[in-house]
Order: sequence, then structure tokens, then C-alpha cells
Amino acid sequence: MEPGLVHTQQPPRRPWIVGVSGASGTPYAAAVLRGLLDAGESVDLVVSRASRLTLLDETGIAFRDAHWQDDLRAWLARGADGKPDTFTADVGDVRHWAAGDLAAGPSSGSYPVKGMLIVPASTASVAGVALGLSKDLLQRVASVTLKERRKLVVAVRETPLNGQTLRHLVTLDEAGAVVLPASPAFYAGATHIQDLVDFVAGRVLDAAGVPHSLYRRWGGKLGGSRES
Repeated sequence: MEPGLVHTQQPPRRPWIVGVSGASGTPYAAAVLRGLLDAGESVDLVVSRASRLTLLDETGIAFRDAHWQDDLRAWLARGADGKPDTFTADVGDVRHWAAGDLAAGPSSGSYPVKGMLIVPASTASVAGVALGLSKDLLQRVASVTLKERRKLVVAVRETPLNGQTLRHLVTLDEAGAVVLPASPAFYAGATHIQDLVDFVAGRVLDAAGVPHSLYRRWGGKLGGSRES
């Protein structure tokens, strides 16, 4: 090193893992991803095989490993009402891992991450994580997240819930996960479908401790949302 030069080491990248399962609700995942990126967070993305079918059905977008950046941009640009080019998102700090790649970085507890958000979470993914099956990368990363005592938020999207799924959710709660049903609220003054989606996404980010402005918070005044 030349005299007078100061060597500054960049802090290690510590992303949030976002796992997208096959449950209906891909707009929830898109809103969470946009919220993380808007907050300056790094993201590692795992899109399950089943979720690609759901994404294709709900948006018409085929998520392909070889073209994931283009497909992700198209997905994040889409509003919950289906209109393209509603949003813009910089995906430069997103890293994608194939769902079948069990040798991926996040499959190890030594890979530095902040935690994991499963959104939406299907009952199948809930069962797999609760039972520790690790049948794909999404389940494996969730198991690693729990064993390393990192934040795991499970945004389950199913109704009604049977006893077996409820028991699995209790197991996840007891293991330290945050069980967060994808249940929109109406006190925030929602007038569009995107408002309802953003409320759920905002609650996911709240549970992760990530700042955002996706929804109007309760201020303690009845009818406050109708005054603005």
C-alpha cells in the first residue's frame, strides 16, 4: 500500500432471503421485494418450482433461471391490478438461487444473511419447514434460518386452515418463526387492490424490522383514514 493511502474494507454483504412458494399471492412477494430494495437491502431470491406455475397463472410471466433478471424486472414492474410498468425497481443487488440447488450459499449456516421471509407461504412449504424435510432450497434455507436463530417470517396464504396446518404453524411459532397470515386490513383507508397488497407486505417488513412507507399506520383516531 502506498504511503498516505487508507485501505477501507467493504462490509460483508448480508442479504435477506426471500422465498416464494407456490401459494397464490405473487403480488405480495413482489411488494415485499420492492420494499426491501427501496430500503437499500440486499436480497437473495429463491423461487420454488410450484411458485413459477402460480406466477405464470397470475401474471403471465414465465420465471426462467437463464433470464431471471429480465423476468424479475417484469414481475416487480407489474401492479397488483395486472398493469405492467406500474413500478420501477433496481435489481442490481439481487442474487438468484435455483430452487433445486441444494449446494447454494444460503443452504449453509455459515453464509451470512439477516434472515428469511417466505411470502407467500403455502401449506406445503409450512409443513416441509415444520417437519424439517428440506425437499428443496426454500425449505432447506428456512431450516437453516431456524437452527441459526435468525429471523424467519412465514406469510401463510391459505384459507380455511385445517388442524394439521395449524399444528405445523404452532411448531414454527415455537421454533421462533413469526407466523404472519396474509390478511389485509382496511383501517388504513385502502381504495385499490395495491393498497391491500402493500398492507400485508408492510406487515412482513415490520416483522423483519425493515423501514418502509407501504401503508398508513393506525394513529389512534377513529375515521382518521377518511380525513386524508
